[in-house]
Amino acid sequence: MAKKKQETTTIEEYTLKNGETRYRSKIYVGSDPLTGKEIRTTVTGKTKSELKKKIIKVKADYANGNYNQKQNMTYQDVYDLWIETYKNSVEESTFVKTCSIFRIHILPAMGAYKINKITLAICQRHVNEWVQKLVNGDKVKSYASQVMEHALRHNFIQSNPFKLVTLPRKLKKRSAKAEDENFYTKDQLRTFLECAEKQPNYKIYAFFRLLAFSGMRKGEALALTWEDINFKASEISINKALGQGISQKLYIKSTKTGTSRTIKMDEATMVILKEWKKQQRQAHLVLGFNTMQKNQLVFSNTKNSFIQPAKTNDWLKSIINKNELPAILTHGFRHTHCSLLFEAGASIKSVQDRLGHSDVKTTMDVYAHVTASAKEDAIQKFENYLN
Repeated sequence: MAKKKQETTTIEEYTLKNGETRYRSKIYVGSDPLTGKEIRTTVTGKTKSELKKKIIKVKADYANGNYNQKQNMTYQDVYDLWIETYKNSVEESTFVKTCSIFRIHILPAMGAYKINKITLAICQRHVNEWVQKLVNGDKVKSYASQVMEHALRHNFIQSNPFKLVTLPRKLKKRSAKAEDENFYTKDQLRTFLECAEKQPNYKIYAFFRLLAFSGMRKGEALALTWEDINFKASEISINKALGQGISQKLYIKSTKTGTSRTIKMDEATMVILKEWKKQQRQAHLVLGFNTMQKNQLVFSNTKNSFIQPAKTNDWLKSIINKNELPAILTHGFRHTHCSLLFEAGASIKSVQDRLGHSDVKTTMDVYAHVTASAKEDAIQKFENYLN
């Protein structure tokens, strides 16, 4: 007769936002008679002694047929169920970012709550906190709500209180401010590129020049291969992106919208890319790499492999700090390209196609943050038209 497997109980210590210490343990209570799957639940206590007593009671209740899984399920328990389903519905890179949001912001705040005891007041309090300290507090609220929706679909709760939460006004102000500052004007871009061209590493200049004149996403640029660039037609095919998965592993994935697009490029940028291709070949030959291979990356590291996406932020900060330029993020070059296209008179549809926006609303959101000179130019055109 096989021996019964001994269940090891691990007790985890954690701290509430008010500084108080609590203890929790995820325990096995039995098997689902229908599926045979293990039933586990999270038990919490103010002290280790209290926690151990609760664990004994929960196990005894299950053994005696008095255990109510719905009554005892915590937010953490439902999250554990939901995340397995969610994992199969998104890209690996998105999954990793989502897990990070839960690990840092949501589970420390709500993980120990009994799922059927979470009220509108509790949800509102946490949303207020997230919005207060985070630029994307609305995104955190949206993720937290998805777990409650999962609980609702499985009849663990009767309603989702997050749906009744009111987003504080500060959220809109902070988000708008962040967007307003994350792009360069025409003159600022010229100055930045002049400074970038003086960098000893020509790759850095070629990279930011490409972003500024193509509007492509950073991940799309880092996934480009030379066969994606048609120098004769001055075109670039954007058909993939670089993703960052579990354990920061880099991999090739589809574009954000899942579709490919081909964009026309200016002659000067194509000349810069040709020069970089030549310099890359020379530099990599010294390192023992043949960059004439079919799938050679346009931008690669010294091991001729993927560049860590965070590295571009280091390049950018170095140029900005050295030359005392206005600070923007790498993604700001995409916004810059979009804004300057509108200044140049491009149509909304052509900008949407060029940037690969699946929804014209996304294009319009960026359009709302065009430069002050573009807004002044608009009223000048209106006045000239009337006169």
